[in-house]
Amino acid sequence: MLTRLIKILFAASSLAYTVYLFSVAQTGSAIGMIFVTIILILTTLKSMRLVLAFVQIRQQKLPEARKWLGRIKQNQLWPRQRGYFNFLLGSLSMEENMNVAENYLKEAVRLGLRHSHDEAAAKLNLAVVASTKRRTREAMMLLSECKRLDKKGVLSKDIKMVEKALKGGGVKTSSGGRGGSPSSARQARRAKK
Repeated sequence: MLTRLIKILFAASSLAYTVYLFSVAQTGSAIGMIFVTIILILTTLKSMRLVLAFVQIRQQKLPEARKWLGRIKQNQLWPRQRGYFNFLLGSLSMEENMNVAENYLKEAVRLGLRHSHDEAAAKLNLAVVASTKRRTREAMMLLSECKRLDKKGVLSKDIKMVEKALKGGGVKTSSGGRGGSPSSARQARRAKK
Protein backbone atom coordinates (compact mmCIF):
# COMPACT_ATOMS: atom_id res chain seq x y z
CA MET A 1 0.00 0.00 0.00
CA LEU A 2 2.84 2.37 0.82
CA THR A 3 4.51 1.70 -2.52
CA ARG A 4 1.30 2.54 -4.37
CA LEU A 5 0.95 5.78 -2.39
CA ILE A 6 4.54 6.78 -3.22
CA LYS A 7 3.92 6.08 -6.92
CA ILE A 8 0.77 8.21 -6.85
CA LEU A 9 2.64 11.07 -5.15
CA PHE A 10 5.44 10.95 -7.75
CA ALA A 11 2.94 10.93 -10.62
CA ALA A 12 0.95 13.81 -9.14
CA SER A 13 4.05 15.92 -8.48
CA SER A 14 5.29 15.24 -12.02
CA LEU A 15 1.94 16.34 -13.42
CA ALA A 16 1.99 19.51 -11.28
CA TYR A 17 5.55 20.29 -12.41
CA THR A 18 4.53 19.80 -16.06
CA VAL A 19 1.63 22.24 -15.64
CA TYR A 20 4.02 24.70 -13.95
CA LEU A 21 6.47 24.46 -16.87
CA PHE A 22 3.68 25.23 -19.33
CA SER A 23 2.55 28.20 -17.21
CA VAL A 24 6.05 29.80 -17.22
CA ALA A 25 6.39 29.28 -20.99
CA GLN A 26 9.04 26.55 -20.81
CA THR A 27 7.33 24.61 -23.62
CA GLY A 28 10.27 22.38 -24.57
CA SER A 29 10.87 21.22 -21.03
CA ALA A 30 7.14 20.80 -20.47
CA ILE A 31 6.81 18.52 -23.51
CA GLY A 32 9.67 16.39 -22.20
CA MET A 33 8.01 16.23 -18.79
CA ILE A 34 4.78 15.02 -20.43
CA PHE A 35 6.57 11.79 -21.38
CA VAL A 36 7.96 11.39 -17.87
CA THR A 37 4.49 12.00 -16.41
CA ILE A 38 2.91 9.44 -18.74
CA ILE A 39 5.47 6.81 -17.72
CA LEU A 40 4.92 7.54 -14.03
CA ILE A 41 1.14 7.34 -14.43
CA LEU A 42 1.39 4.03 -16.30
CA THR A 43 3.64 2.52 -13.64
CA THR A 44 1.14 3.67 -11.03
CA LEU A 45 -1.81 2.04 -12.79
CA LYS A 46 -0.06 -1.14 -13.96
CA SER A 47 2.16 -3.55 -12.13
CA MET A 48 5.28 -3.84 -14.26
CA ARG A 49 6.12 -7.19 -12.68
CA LEU A 50 2.71 -8.52 -13.70
CA VAL A 51 3.26 -7.26 -17.24
CA LEU A 52 6.69 -8.93 -17.33
CA ALA A 53 5.14 -12.20 -16.10
CA PHE A 54 2.60 -11.99 -18.96
CA VAL A 55 5.44 -11.49 -21.44
CA GLN A 56 7.37 -14.46 -20.05
CA ILE A 57 4.29 -16.69 -20.32
CA ARG A 58 3.73 -15.57 -23.92
CA GLN A 59 7.32 -16.56 -24.70
CA GLN A 60 6.77 -19.93 -22.94
CA LYS A 61 9.41 -19.12 -20.32
CA LEU A 62 7.44 -20.51 -17.39
CA PRO A 63 10.22 -20.55 -14.74
CA GLU A 64 10.91 -16.86 -15.38
CA ALA A 65 7.19 -16.11 -15.17
CA ARG A 66 7.01 -17.87 -11.80
CA LYS A 67 9.99 -15.80 -10.67
CA TRP A 68 8.28 -12.52 -11.61
CA LEU A 69 5.01 -13.58 -10.00
CA GLY A 70 6.92 -14.51 -6.84
CA ARG A 71 8.19 -10.95 -6.58
CA ILE A 72 4.69 -9.47 -6.53
CA LYS A 73 3.02 -8.61 -3.25
CA GLN A 74 -0.68 -9.15 -3.80
CA ASN A 75 -1.75 -6.40 -1.39
CA GLN A 76 0.01 -3.80 -3.59
CA LEU A 77 -2.16 -4.64 -6.62
CA TRP A 78 -5.43 -3.05 -7.66
CA PRO A 79 -8.43 -5.45 -7.44
CA ARG A 80 -8.50 -6.21 -11.19
CA GLN A 81 -4.77 -6.80 -11.15
CA ARG A 82 -5.29 -9.27 -8.31
CA GLY A 83 -7.64 -11.14 -10.62
CA TYR A 84 -4.96 -11.40 -13.30
CA PHE A 85 -2.37 -12.34 -10.69
CA ASN A 86 -4.54 -15.26 -9.54
CA PHE A 87 -5.32 -16.18 -13.16
CA LEU A 88 -1.61 -16.42 -13.99
CA LEU A 89 -0.83 -18.40 -10.84
CA GLY A 90 -3.71 -20.77 -11.58
CA SER A 91 -2.62 -21.25 -15.18
CA LEU A 92 0.96 -21.96 -14.13
CA SER A 93 -0.03 -24.43 -11.42
CA MET A 94 -2.37 -26.46 -13.66
CA GLU A 95 0.35 -29.00 -14.42
CA GLU A 96 1.47 -29.45 -10.83
CA ASN A 97 -1.61 -29.38 -8.61
CA MET A 98 -5.16 -29.16 -9.92
CA ASN A 99 -6.64 -28.30 -6.50
CA VAL A 100 -4.38 -25.27 -6.08
CA ALA A 101 -5.03 -24.22 -9.70
CA GLU A 102 -8.78 -24.48 -9.17
CA ASN A 103 -8.60 -22.23 -6.09
CA TYR A 104 -6.55 -19.59 -7.91
CA LEU A 105 -8.80 -19.65 -10.99
CA LYS A 106 -11.99 -19.38 -8.92
CA GLU A 107 -10.49 -16.43 -7.07
CA ALA A 108 -9.57 -14.80 -10.40
CA VAL A 109 -13.15 -15.15 -11.67
CA ARG A 110 -14.50 -13.83 -8.38
CA LEU A 111 -12.23 -10.76 -8.46
CA GLY A 112 -13.03 -10.17 -12.12
CA LEU A 113 -10.97 -9.87 -15.26
CA ARG A 114 -11.08 -6.89 -17.55
CA HIS A 115 -11.66 -8.64 -20.89
CA SER A 116 -14.34 -11.22 -21.56
CA HIS A 117 -11.92 -13.51 -23.41
CA ASP A 118 -9.68 -13.55 -20.32
CA GLU A 119 -12.62 -14.62 -18.18
CA ALA A 120 -13.45 -17.23 -20.82
CA ALA A 121 -9.88 -18.56 -20.61
CA ALA A 122 -10.13 -18.80 -16.82
CA LYS A 123 -13.43 -20.67 -17.07
CA LEU A 124 -11.98 -22.94 -19.76
CA ASN A 125 -9.15 -23.86 -17.38
CA LEU A 126 -11.76 -24.46 -14.66
CA ALA A 127 -13.63 -26.74 -17.08
CA VAL A 128 -10.45 -28.74 -17.65
CA VAL A 129 -9.96 -29.06 -13.89
CA ALA A 130 -13.58 -30.13 -13.43
CA SER A 131 -13.29 -32.74 -16.18
CA THR A 132 -10.15 -34.25 -14.65
CA LYS A 133 -12.03 -34.52 -11.36
CA ARG A 134 -14.87 -36.31 -13.25
CA ARG A 135 -17.37 -33.46 -12.78
CA THR A 136 -18.55 -33.49 -16.40
CA ARG A 137 -21.79 -31.62 -15.76
CA GLU A 138 -19.94 -28.69 -14.19
CA ALA A 139 -17.36 -28.81 -17.00
CA MET A 140 -20.09 -28.62 -19.65
CA MET A 141 -21.70 -25.63 -17.89
CA LEU A 142 -18.33 -23.87 -17.75
CA LEU A 143 -17.76 -24.60 -21.45
CA SER A 144 -21.12 -23.06 -22.35
CA GLU A 145 -20.13 -19.95 -20.38
CA CYS A 146 -16.81 -19.92 -22.26
CA LYS A 147 -18.63 -19.95 -25.59
CA ARG A 148 -20.83 -17.07 -24.46
CA LEU A 149 -17.87 -15.01 -23.23
CA ASP A 150 -15.58 -15.72 -26.20
CA LYS A 151 -17.25 -13.31 -28.61
CA LYS A 152 -14.19 -12.92 -30.85
CA GLY A 153 -13.57 -16.66 -31.19
CA VAL A 154 -10.10 -16.51 -29.67
CA LEU A 155 -10.60 -19.76 -27.74
CA SER A 156 -12.89 -21.61 -30.16
CA LYS A 157 -10.32 -24.32 -31.01
CA ASP A 158 -9.52 -24.91 -27.34
CA ILE A 159 -13.21 -25.07 -26.41
CA LYS A 160 -13.85 -27.64 -29.16
CA MET A 161 -10.86 -29.70 -28.04
CA VAL A 162 -12.07 -29.80 -24.42
CA GLU A 163 -15.63 -30.63 -25.56
CA LYS A 164 -14.31 -33.47 -27.69
CA ALA A 165 -12.30 -34.79 -24.76
CA LEU A 166 -15.35 -34.60 -22.49
CA LYS A 167 -17.49 -36.51 -24.97
CA GLY A 168 -14.69 -39.03 -25.51
CA GLY A 169 -14.49 -40.01 -21.87
CA GLY A 170 -12.32 -37.45 -20.13
CA VAL A 171 -9.40 -35.17 -20.65
CA LYS A 172 -6.06 -36.89 -21.19
CA THR A 173 -3.94 -36.99 -18.10
CA SER A 174 -0.22 -36.31 -17.98
CA SER A 175 0.51 -40.06 -17.95
CA GLY A 176 -1.06 -40.37 -21.38
CA GLY A 177 -4.20 -42.22 -20.35
CA ARG A 178 -7.75 -41.03 -19.96
CA GLY A 179 -8.99 -39.71 -16.67
CA GLY A 180 -10.63 -42.96 -15.57
CA SER A 181 -10.04 -45.29 -12.67
CA PRO A 182 -7.66 -48.23 -13.09
CA SER A 183 -10.37 -50.72 -12.16
CA SER A 184 -12.63 -49.54 -15.02
CA ALA A 185 -9.72 -49.93 -17.45
CA ARG A 186 -9.11 -53.49 -16.17
CA GLN A 187 -12.78 -54.29 -16.56
CA ALA A 188 -12.72 -53.04 -20.16
CA ARG A 189 -9.69 -55.26 -20.93
CA ARG A 190 -11.39 -58.28 -19.37
CA ALA A 191 -14.53 -57.65 -21.42
CA LYS A 192 -12.48 -57.71 -24.63
CA LYS A 193 -11.04 -61.14 -23.74
